[in-house]
Formats: sequence, C-alpha cells, structure tokens
Amino acid sequence: MPPVYSRPLRHAVGCVLILATAATVSPAWADPAPSYSSLLAQISRSPVTQEAAALLDAAEARVRQAGVRPNPTLDLSVDSAFGTGPFSGWGNAETTLSVTQDLELWGRRGARVDTARAEAGTAALRRDLATLDAAGRLALAYAEAEAAQRRFMLAEEALTLVLADAHAMMRLVEEGREPLMRGLQAESEAASARASRDEALAERDAGFARLTAVAMLEVPATSVPDSLLDRRLPLDETAAVLTVRIAEAEKATAERRVAAERIRSRPDISATVGIRRYEAEDASALMFGLSLPLPLFDPNRGNIEAAEAEFRAADARLGQVRLETRADQESAAARRLASSSRVTAADAGVVAAEEAYRLTRIGFEAGRLSQLELSATRAALVNARNAAVDARLARVRAEIDLARLQGRAPFEGIL
Repeated sequence: MPPVYSRPLRHAVGCVLILATAATVSPAWADPAPSYSSLLAQISRSPVTQEAAALLDAAEARVRQAGVRPNPTLDLSVDSAFGTGPFSGWGNAETTLSVTQDLELWGRRGARVDTARAEAGTAALRRDLATLDAAGRLALAYAEAEAAQRRFMLAEEALTLVLADAHAMMRLVEEGREPLMRGLQAESEAASARASRDEALAERDAGFARLTAVAMLEVPATSVPDSLLDRRLPLDETAAVLTVRIAEAEKATAERRVAAERIRSRPDISATVGIRRYEAEDASALMFGLSLPLPLFDPNRGNIEAAEAEFRAADARLGQVRLETRADQESAAARRLASSSRVTAADAGVVAAEEAYRLTRIGFEAGRLSQLELSATRAALVNARNAAVDARLARVRAEIDLARLQGRAPFEGIL
C-alpha cells in the first residue's frame, strides 16, 4: 500500500507539469526575422546613416557653391540734377551706369573650394563611420535577440529536466525510499525553474523588440532562424582605421582654413566699368576703375591665429587618435581570440556537464546518489549551457569592436 502522502504529492507535481506544459507552447504566429546579411544590405535605411548621408550632401553642395563666382554689382547714380542755379533741372545732369565685379585675386576662390572639398571629404568619412556604427548596432541587436531566444529554450529544457527529476523523486517517495521532504524540495525546484523560464521569456520578447526597432522591421520579429552566434569569424583584414582617417581629414581641413585666412588678409580688389551720360553736352563716355580696401585696421590677424591654433589642435588630436587606435586594435584582436577560446572551452564544458548529469540521474534512480547530487549536476548543466551562450555573445561583441577598427561590417568584408 503506498504512503498516504503520495496522492497530494503526485497532484502537486502533476499540476506543475500541466502548467509548465501549457506555458511552453510556442505561438502559431511566430514571424522569423530576416537574415543578418539581408538586414545588413539595407543598413543605409537606418536614421543614423541617412543623417550622415544628408550631411555629406550638404557638404558637397557647399563645394559647388564655393566654386561659384560672386555676383556683380549694378550701380546707377545721377549727379548735378534738381539743384539750384544752373543745376535746377535735368539739363546738366550726369547719369552713370556701372558694373562692379570682385576679381578674387590671390587665389581666393581656389582656397575657398579647397576648404569646402576638405570638409566634404571629412563628411564622407563620417558617413562611412556612421554606417559601421549602424552595422555594429544591428549585429549586436541580432546576436542579443538570438542569445535571448537560446536562453529561453535552455530555460524550457531546464524546466523539463526539473520536472522529470521531480517525477523520479515522486516515485521514490511513493515507494517509501525517500521522505516527503524530498518531494517538497523537488516541487520547490520546479517552481523556481518555471520562474526562471518566465524571466527568460520576458528577456526573449525584449530582445525581439529591440531587434525589430534597430532593423526597422515592419512586422515584429518573434524568432531568429539565422544564427549569428555560431557564424565563423572572418579573417583579419588590413584597412586604414576610419577614426584615424577622419582625424587626418580634419587636420587637412584645418590646414586649408589657415591658407584661406591668410589669403583673406590680402586686399580684395574689385573692377568697375560703366557709361556716364552728360545731358548738357548730349554726350556719353566710358568709365572704369579699380578699388581695394586698405588693410590699416583689420589685417585679419586674429582669424589667422585662430586657424593656426585649430590646426595645432587637429594635429595633436591626430597623434592621440593614432596612439589610441593602435592600442584598441591590439586589445580588440586579443579579446576576439580569447573569446573564441572561451567558446571552445564552454562547448567542452557542456559535453562534460551533460555526461555528468546523465550518470548522476542513473545513479539517483538506482538509489546510489542523493537528490542533492542530482540537483547539483543539473544546475551545473544549466550553467554550462548558459555559459556557452554567454561565450558566443562575448565573441560577437569582440568581433563588432574589431570590425569597426578594421573598417568593415561585423562578420562581413571591408565596406
């Protein structure tokens, strides 16, 4: 005759099993996210990339504007008219119609165009860097959503293992080989596993929501079929670091500004040509002239000194960026190598933990091992599986950092 407490225990564990089974049913409306490669091909649609592209368009428009000559000035003047005496009417009036054009000597227009082109080149590099940053955010969101999906699946598997162990414990309690307390402990572990599964479900949904937002998907993603965590890492490629190239372009732009300010200190000569009408003699004559400001009070010294100071700052910034980039490249390459080793070690740990749990379960059902030993090996298995997911996610992060420094999209070639 079975113990009197077997029926309540069986009912409790059975309720846990029913609730867990009902909660693990996958929704029928699951919509898989597009592959990472297909989303990366549309990275130009991201707001950050579009903003950088718009700023580049503005810089290129300023280059075109810098090459345009200044507009001439049309001047009409009337002298010696509507005064007194012989100038009381229009008879002695002198009417002058003239056009004045800035000659832009000393290479003014060329310096202006060079500065605008340098700024446009910097804007183009910033657009490329914004594209890389957007690709990195996409890769991270994709990998985090996949990791959250795997953790949820592992939580479901862990709950299944806990429930199976609880059933095994229930049989031992019914046979009188274990006390009731062991059955209650198994029920508590099942409740804890179900809470962990619900937490993993919430994290999975949050990961899908972030991926949907970052990838600008029209339909919310509810699964990630294309694995990024298991993708093979690309070979290291040598490319000029965009941050260094941007700093170099900023230095070149600052140098162009120095040249432009020095040219601005020279006189801005304008030429004038026109026709003058003499009403009294009923005659006309050509007139022409040159005009230039005298640099007595404003030799543009302040602007020149400011441009030179900005050039020194850009040069110092370039040196700092080069030092930091060299250190960042070495650090990122070392982290990616270490993360790959960590993935290999984590996978080996999962295999060992699975075998340990299998043997412990056999020993427990045979009555040779205790529930504490079974719980410990099961917890070790769950931790090993989650550690493998964490190791893969860390490898993706390391790849994102290194790819940005190498001027390429994560897991892809150089852009």
